Amino acid sequence: MKLSSRHQTTLQAIFDNPVRSDVDWKKIESLFTALGAEVSEGRGSRVRVVLNDVKAVFHRPHPQKETDKGALKSVRRYLKEAGVTPSKFK
Repeated sequence: MKLSSRHQTTLQAIFDNPVRSDVDWKKIESLFTALGAEVSEGRGSRVRVVLNDVKAVFHRPHPQKETDKGALKSVRRYLKEAGVTPSKFK
């Protein structure tokens, strides 16, 4: 699978150290879709994601659009569990 440079940049931002607090949630959702994940709406601000048979529920940030550090750590952990790391897409 080949990711666009935009999605590769988002993936790298998720795995950057120290953990960032400026990653736009819409870019993360777009990355999930590009990776082939099934993304669906939950209640309220919840988003259900299934990627490589690994399921997770995330909360969209509001009112801001950026994902906080704790949520970004959760996204990073989820991607690792689903077998996704930046080195797979270089």
